[in-house]
Amino acid sequence: MRRDALTAVGAFVVGLCLIVAGAVYERREGIPLWVLVIPLALVCVGVALRRRAPLAALAVGTVGIVADLVYSGPSLPTVLIYTDNLYAAALYGPAKLSRWLLGVTTVLAIATAAAIGFVGGDWRRILLIGVQTGLVLVTPVSTAIILRQHRDQAAAERARAEQVVRLAELDRDAAITAERARMARELHDMIANHFSAIAIQSTAVLSRKDLDAEAVRRIMESVRENSVQGMAEMRTMIGLLRAEGAESDAVAESTRPRLADAKVLVERSSRAGLASRITIEGEPRTLPISVDLAGYRIVQEALTNALKHGTAPVEVMVGYEPHHVRLTVDNPVNGRRAGLPGSGAGLIGMRERANLVGGAFEAGPYENGWRVHATLPTREEAS
Repeated sequence: MRRDALTAVGAFVVGLCLIVAGAVYERREGIPLWVLVIPLALVCVGVALRRRAPLAALAVGTVGIVADLVYSGPSLPTVLIYTDNLYAAALYGPAKLSRWLLGVTTVLAIATAAAIGFVGGDWRRILLIGVQTGLVLVTPVSTAIILRQHRDQAAAERARAEQVVRLAELDRDAAITAERARMARELHDMIANHFSAIAIQSTAVLSRKDLDAEAVRRIMESVRENSVQGMAEMRTMIGLLRAEGAESDAVAESTRPRLADAKVLVERSSRAGLASRITIEGEPRTLPISVDLAGYRIVQEALTNALKHGTAPVEVMVGYEPHHVRLTVDNPVNGRRAGLPGSGAGLIGMRERANLVGGAFEAGPYENGWRVHATLPTREEAS
C-alpha cells in the first residue's frame, strides 16, 4: 500500500506537469486550467487504492475520467492513469468483474468509434478512434485478465506441487510402516523359534532334579545349537539391512530360508524335546521367492507355537499341488497351561504372510488338538 501511495503521488506530479505543458486535447471555454487537476487527482486516488479496494479505485477513477471528458476533451495524463484503474480492477477485483469489464469496454470502444464515425462521416476516423479507444479501454482489461490467468495457473501448479509432496510423504510413511511391519514379522519368526526352545529346555533343566549328566548334556547341546542358530540368523539379518543394491539382493538370495528346509525345522524341534514328523506329498519344486519364504515361516511359527503350548507328537504335512502348496501342522493339546506366555503375534504374522502372497490361512481347534492350515498359490504371477 505504501508503494501504491508513492506511485499515486508520482503519477499526480507528472500529470500535473503535463497539464501545465498543455497535454490537453481541447479545453472548454471559460474553464480554468486548475479545474483539470480535480479529475487528475481522482484517478490518482484510484491508483493509491488499486490493491486495497480495486472496486472503489475503479469507481473513483471513472468519476475522474467522466469529469475530465466534460471539462476538456480529454487530458492525456488523466486518460493514461485511468488505464491503470481499469487494469487494477480487472486484476485485483473479483473474477466476475474482470469478465464484465472486458465486455463493457469492448462494447464501449466499438460504440464510441461508430458514433464518432457516424457524426463525422469518415471511415478513416472510425478506424483511428476505434484503435485509440481500444488501447485505452480494452487493452488494460485484457492484459489484466491474461496476467490473472497466469497467476491463477501458477497458484494451481503450486497447490498441485504441494499435493504431490504430501502424497510423496504419505507414500514414504506407508512404505516405512510396511517395512517396519515386515522387519518385525521377520525378527519375530526368526528369533521366536530358537528362543522358545532355549527357554523351555532351560526351564526343564532347572525344574528337574532327577536328570542325569547325559540328559543334561543333551539338553545343553540343544540349547547351544538354538543359540548359535539364532545368532547366525540375526547376523544374516543385520548384514542384509546393511547391504545395498545388488549386494543386498545377492545376500538375500543366498541366505533366505526355503520351504524345502522345513525338514531341518522339524529335526530341530525334535532335538528340542518336541517329537515331530514331516510328510511331503507331491513333487517338490522351485517356488516363487515370496511363497517359498512365507511357507517356511508359517511352518516355523506353527512349530514354535506347538513347542510353547502343545504336546507331542506334531504332524507336519507339505503338499505340492499343480497351482498351490498346502501346509498343515497338527499337534495335540492337553489343556495344560503354557509354560511361556503368548502375545498372539505369531498367528497374526502367519495370516499376514499368507495374505501377502494371495493365499488362505486358518488356525484353530481340531479334534483333540490344534491345527494350522495354509494354502499358498505357486503360480509366478500370484506372488
